[in-house]
Amino acid sequence: MTSSGVTGLPEIGERVSLRERVAESLRAALVSGRMAPGTTYSIPALAEQFGVSATPVREAMLDLVNEGIVAPVPNKGFRVVELTEEELDQVTELRRLLEVPTVRDLAGKLSATSLTRLRALAAEVQDAAGRGDVVAYVESDRDLHLALLAEAGNPRLVEMVGRLRDQSRLYGLEQLAADGVLVDSAAEHAHLIDALEAGDRRAAEKVMAHHLDHVRGIWASHREERG
Repeated sequence: MTSSGVTGLPEIGERVSLRERVAESLRAALVSGRMAPGTTYSIPALAEQFGVSATPVREAMLDLVNEGIVAPVPNKGFRVVELTEEELDQVTELRRLLEVPTVRDLAGKLSATSLTRLRALAAEVQDAAGRGDVVAYVESDRDLHLALLAEAGNPRLVEMVGRLRDQSRLYGLEQLAADGVLVDSAAEHAHLIDALEAGDRRAAEKVMAHHLDHVRGIWASHREERG
């Protein structure tokens, strides 16, 4: 499937560089479903819609290629990538192997400052879910998970999980947000932080494993909804 452009692209903000602003707007279009998996989008058409030159759009798309979100299509543009069910299962398995024991071992070891910061991030995730803002939800959820893993002091682990999350980015979540599915997932973060503060390794492990399984269920629910 090939498309020259995207209907209803989000406006480009004024906060960061043009390349980053274009990438941010493209991510918003991906998460909201305005850019569909399997569809190829041309750089000139996107540049015209953004009202910018082709260069920042091409650079932004290359950033998304590095994140595994889109793939180049010679002489046509870039195609939105969607993982297979088997690949999503593999991502979930890897995340369980990396995140569950890491988070479990943080139980009782987080400082008051870290706990306060993590609770603030969790509140942002829950607020975004409650508002149905799927772009803010995905980004704040990513920030929270990576901030939590960073407490273990292993930057390579944080980088690896970040890449896994980017590759499995959720597309077209607006209907699921409207159905309240994301609110339930967001609420699990507070339970996890409670377990960590209490020093309950077993509870932290259980909540983290359940949360990742819940995320995998959201992927499945989204595919059924889109189908």
